[in-house]
Amino acid sequence: MEGKFSKEEVLDGKMYAVLAYLSIFCIVPLIVKKNNAFVLSHGRQGLVLFVFEVATLVVSIVFPWSLRPLLFILFGFSLWGMVMAIRGQCVELPIIARIAEKITI
Repeated sequence: MEGKFSKEEVLDGKMYAVLAYLSIFCIVPLIVKKNNAFVLSHGRQGLVLFVFEVATLVVSIVFPWSLRPLLFILFGFSLWGMVMAIRGQCVELPIIARIAEKITI
């Protein structure tokens, strides 16, 4: 992702970085802590995950059981991101990180 983050950025943004992976709440860190690179890194990934989760849920309602396994994988990525945010680290989630890097805020 964006390399190392300063201790101040990590300590100041941990709570918001965790919040980035909690569904619609991913918007809050992107607005409140838009000057914190650590939070933005997690926030972008959280936003991409949220969009994928909603899209997968909608498609799986129309076509039952078609994409439900993917939904569980996305929830697992969210959990993984939260754990890494709590640890003060940044993780590049497969596929998600590439898309998230293209988002400008």
